[in-house]
This record gives sequence, structure tokens and C-alpha cells, in this order.
Amino acid sequence: MEELLSHVINVVGPVLICALVGYTLAMTKAPFDTKVIGSLVSKVGYPTLIISHLSSHHVAFGSFMYFMGAAAVAVALFGIIGYIFLRIVRLPYRAFLSPMMMNNVGNIGLPVCLLAFGDQGLSYALGFVVVVLVGIFTIGMWLPIGEVSVKSLVSQPVIYAVIIALYLMGTGTKLPGMVNEAMSLLGGFAIPLMLITLGYTLATLNVGSILRGTYLALFHAAMAIVVAMVLVQVFGLTGTERGVFILQCVAPVSVATYLWISIYQEKYAADVAGMVMVSTLLTIVLLPLVLTFLI
Repeated sequence: MEELLSHVINVVGPVLICALVGYTLAMTKAPFDTKVIGSLVSKVGYPTLIISHLSSHHVAFGSFMYFMGAAAVAVALFGIIGYIFLRIVRLPYRAFLSPMMMNNVGNIGLPVCLLAFGDQGLSYALGFVVVVLVGIFTIGMWLPIGEVSVKSLVSQPVIYAVIIALYLMGTGTKLPGMVNEAMSLLGGFAIPLMLITLGYTLATLNVGSILRGTYLALFHAAMAIVVAMVLVQVFGLTGTERGVFILQCVAPVSVATYLWISIYQEKYAADVAGMVMVSTLLTIVLLPLVLTFLI
């Protein structure tokens, strides 16, 4: 039991410490441009992390694609179940469906999977990240705005990074040593910066309707656990794949979805902020339980 507890602390602890750094920066009013940092992570950090890690062949191409397919099914189920729930409680899906669908598999999921399962776990986790990133820059934008824009997708560097990484994985090609090292260095700043930004963002969110945010976050967590446990059986996921899939499914609501809500569905921005806040805090309790009893 002591060994298990130590493992849980070693996985969750570093994540919380990095997020706490961001929270402290916000509380002390230290200069921190979230737009610049977010742009660096999305345009440089994510793409180079995806290319450098997947090209290292920690997982087989077929296994990665199969896992990514399972992740796509999970996100689709989140959308279907979330839509039905929102109709029942009479909340507008344009404001609340994308937070229901898109988990924070980058800021929270990646570091947790890396610490829990090492390089192989990180590779599988990136499969889930790819699916969610595509979702955020499509459905995550289109729902609040109320229109479909292909330009928003094709202008994202991460899409081309995925294509390059899948080509390298599929052909067994390795990057030249110097290029690989550069990609590794650039991709290395993505995870710590994401965690620091997460802490900073949570500290600066203007949380209004905390009650509504709480019951939405609780439903999201319950839905995620059920979907995760069903799909690991349906897809026959075992070992590292199973553990990573469950962890990514139970990751909290994505902070990124809040941006579009705050701009295009301002009336419900406080409710979504509350959902993000409670969901993230709930993860502090949920992750140790998942690591202890479900993985």
C-alpha cells in the first residue's frame, strides 16, 4: 500500500507543483502573457513534441492508430451523452457541449501519463491529444460561433505535425540527429509551460455561477469514468494502453474551450469557468482514486 501511495504522489505531485507555480505568478501579479505562451505551445511546443516523440517509435504505428480511433469514439460519446444531458437540464448546447466533449488531455493528461507510464505512455497519450486538439479547433470553435470554418483547422501547425509524425511512424523513418535533438528541445518546453499556464489561468478565471459549474463538472466526471470503463472493454485495451486511455478520459474539462465561450457565448462564460475550475479541482481527488483502483 505504501508503494502504491508513493507512486500516486510521484505522479500527481509534480503536476500540482507546476500548476502551483502558475497560480503563484497570478497571485503575485507577475508579468505573464497567456496569449503569447499559448501561441508558443500550440504553434511550436505541441507540433515539435508530437513529431519528436512519435518519431522515436515508442509504440507501433498500428497500435497508435487503433488507440487514436478509440479516443475519437470516446470524444464522440462524450458529445452524444453530453448533448442529451444538456437537453434534459435545458442548457444551450452551443455554450456547454464543447466543454463536455473536450478534456484537458494536454495540460493534465500528458504529464500524468508520462509520469505514470513513461515514454510509451506519453506516446499513447499524444494520440488522445491529437483527437482533442482537432476537436478544439473544429467543434470547439464552431459550436460557440455558430458556423463551420475549415480555415480554422488548416491554419493549425499541429495538423501538419500529425501528418509528418504519422508518416515517420508508418515508414519507420527517423529524423536526422540534429533535427531530432532540436525537436526534442523545443517539444520539451510544452508540458511545463502548459501546467504553469493552467495554474495561472485558473487563478484569473472570473467564476460566477459556481453551483451550476459544480453539477456540470460532477456529471462530466461520472460520464468520463463510465465511458472509459466501457470502451477499454470494447476495444480490448490492456496494460499501458488501458491505463493511459482511462487517465485521458477522466482528465478535467479543457481550459481551451473557455476561450471561445467567453468571446461568443459571453452570457454563459461564468458558468463554463465554474465548470472548468471545479472539474480541475475535482481531478486532485479523482486522479489518486483512478490510479489506485481503476489502473
